Amino acid sequence: MFSENMNFNQGWWWYVIYTKSRYEKKIAQKLNEQNFKVYLPLNTVMSKWSDRKKKVEKPLFSSYVFIYLDTVKDYLKALSIDGVVLFIKFGGRLVRVLDEEINQIKIFLNQFSQVELKSSLELKVGEIKRIKSGPFENYECEIIKIDNKKKICVRIESLQQSLLAEIHPYHII
Repeated sequence: MFSENMNFNQGWWWYVIYTKSRYEKKIAQKLNEQNFKVYLPLNTVMSKWSDRKKKVEKPLFSSYVFIYLDTVKDYLKALSIDGVVLFIKFGGRLVRVLDEEINQIKIFLNQFSQVELKSSLELKVGEIKRIKSGPFENYECEIIKIDNKKKICVRIESLQQSLLAEIHPYHII
């Protein structure tokens, strides 16, 4: 049932749970109640209804919740929670996310509002630059154009996702 690709003996890692649609907050709460360390990146966006606009917090990664695990027992316990569909795998291996990548997401969400999410696989290859100031100083980024605006793409490789934010060109080298 378990393969060597599910080896938790190498220490603690962040893993990615895929949830039922719109269950992210419920799953994060249930996991917290069971003393799991979880992270659900939330993005503040403006939602528009027919009669009003309102700022709401939505999960940045649709149907994703990050969980910190080190044992098969905890893996199985998390997997048994109602609303958890599976753990994300690429190439048959569980996706492991580094603390540094989780911290990059946190910094990014603290720095920018209304962040867009684009799959790294959808992005066209652009010029690679280095950010010269701000919270992402010295990070490499990819410059892309969307809606005729320059945007910097900070790639989170293990998720095969990219965060996009509008940053003035004088912040890059």
